[in-house]
Amino acid sequence: MRARPAPPDTSRALSRDRVTEILGSDAPLRERVLWHLLYESSARAEEVLMLNVPDLDTGNRCAVVTRKGGAREVIAWQTGTARLLAGRKSGPLFLTDRKARPPVATNDIDPATRRARLSYRRAAELFEAHTADYSDGPYTLHQLRHSRLTHAAEEGASTPVLMKLSGHTSVRSLVKYARVSDDGLWRYQADSDPAARRRGR
Repeated sequence: MRARPAPPDTSRALSRDRVTEILGSDAPLRERVLWHLLYESSARAEEVLMLNVPDLDTGNRCAVVTRKGGAREVIAWQTGTARLLAGRKSGPLFLTDRKARPPVATNDIDPATRRARLSYRRAAELFEAHTADYSDGPYTLHQLRHSRLTHAAEEGASTPVLMKLSGHTSVRSLVKYARVSDDGLWRYQADSDPAARRRGR
């Protein structure tokens, strides 16, 4: 039996410079926390948006999310996210700007402010609006995940590490994210050039 081809990947990884520019922008705090968390953890936006504040282990910079398919797995973040996380003690991690209206479920409402959980649709709209002015924009939230996995692959992360980061259970599903970019190829060639290493001695 012939293997079925992997579905085409319509997203694309962003350069490290572009990601740094987006994460360092003057966007509102809620958006910056979400974008940092999505990039650093490489989790799916739907997984992160379902987190509640008590789910966070801020000391160890990790949380347990429900992956696609129902598996419960740990995601971890880095300093960029850790510096921005602060404040509330309960309710959904990411909230809308307005108070919730029926029929929003109780577990999707912050008991202190009565604001509802931020939806994927609204989070995606905000990110696309923020990145619309880039020459190759606007971008999608998924591109933050894609970019982190590509950058990790370029940095030499092993297949098991990439699978843990991505939450994939098959290498075939991971392949489209681990394609090295042109910048990554040039960086690898420069760093591994014997002449460059001799000059560095």
